[in-house]
Amino acid sequence: MLDPNQKAVVIGISGCSSSGKTTLARLLRDIFPNTFILHEDDFYKPESEIPMKDGLANWDCPEALSIPDMTAALEHIRATGELPVSNILTRPFLSRRHNRGCCYPPPPLSSTETKITAPKQGPGKIVKSKPLTGTTPLSPKKQATLDSKEDLNSIGPCPLTTDFINTIKSRVADWLQPSSPGHRILHLSSQQPLKICILDGFLLYSPPPLLPATLLSQMDIKLFLLVSKARALQRREARDGYVTLEGFWKDPPGYVEKIVWPEYVRAHEWMFEEGGVEGGKVKAEEVRERLGVLVNQKQGESKMDRDFGETLEWAVETIMRELEALVLGGEQRKDGDKENGDGEKEKEKEAIALNSFAMKKKWAAGQRERNARELLIKESQEQQQQQQKE
Repeated sequence: MLDPNQKAVVIGISGCSSSGKTTLARLLRDIFPNTFILHEDDFYKPESEIPMKDGLANWDCPEALSIPDMTAALEHIRATGELPVSNILTRPFLSRRHNRGCCYPPPPLSSTETKITAPKQGPGKIVKSKPLTGTTPLSPKKQATLDSKEDLNSIGPCPLTTDFINTIKSRVADWLQPSSPGHRILHLSSQQPLKICILDGFLLYSPPPLLPATLLSQMDIKLFLLVSKARALQRREARDGYVTLEGFWKDPPGYVEKIVWPEYVRAHEWMFEEGGVEGGKVKAEEVRERLGVLVNQKQGESKMDRDFGETLEWAVETIMRELEALVLGGEQRKDGDKENGDGEKEKEKEAIALNSFAMKKKWAAGQRERNARELLIKESQEQQQQQQKE
């Protein structure tokens, strides 16, 4: 159940590099109201702190990311409904991407393409390009939101037609009508509507100790996109490269085979039957029960590459359904309590007083997300205790 004090709901979108995460995130941002994107790639450490593997910089492992900064940013978003502000005058940065201490108007974004041109330089090296932010720090009042270098990277043209996207928008518009659930869920009649933050990242759903439970608990809905190794390789090689803190990174030959895919397998093999990531058959029920992750794969199938229109439809329907469960599920229980009468209310109050934890577990029995978070915390504590004994 969603915390009533939350100002934003966080939706994670994860999957292998080049699985379509950013394209999907930008489409969802345009389809749902009051929606913005936070990119995991904006929490990379400086190049000097990126681990090495087989003589190559390993940008695809947890150690390459500032997990505490990302967790702090998500906590801030859920509490305030706003992206963290880069303010060099009053507080440290929540993201290493703020290290120049200033913002500039980001390039216009669309559901089609945002692209930069790669500097002419050998692969596997950082090109010292011109600063991507301004040179004069803005005043705190003008520094509105986090500036993202991920928004400067090319993601290619949108694979869907305008007519198809408009059809999906119409479906969501109906859901948002005053007489429909979406209007109530997102508080569209209120001066403070519930906002949606989409967290787009290649590494979001690995159980401890690979990722801490504190990070996983900050995501209210978790979507996972599948992609075959062949398609991931094809899409990744078609990219110019990536903007970094220091300049621009271009993959050296064989980088996907040596770094990207092995790291993806290491972090996600727990999700697949017998650890067979390339086999593609996800343990859907276990994955949902353990971490609350929802996968774009039909039960019993092993299909990895799905039509993107089908993926968008799945994501939109899943988000609407999960939001209804998170928000309206709790309200429906409250309505049922009223119908039970004063006697039942008193019994419930006594039960809460005698065994608060047990009652909370009972009320949360139908909320898989809550159960997943409790399990993560427990596993993390047991691992810490085991390490202390050793």
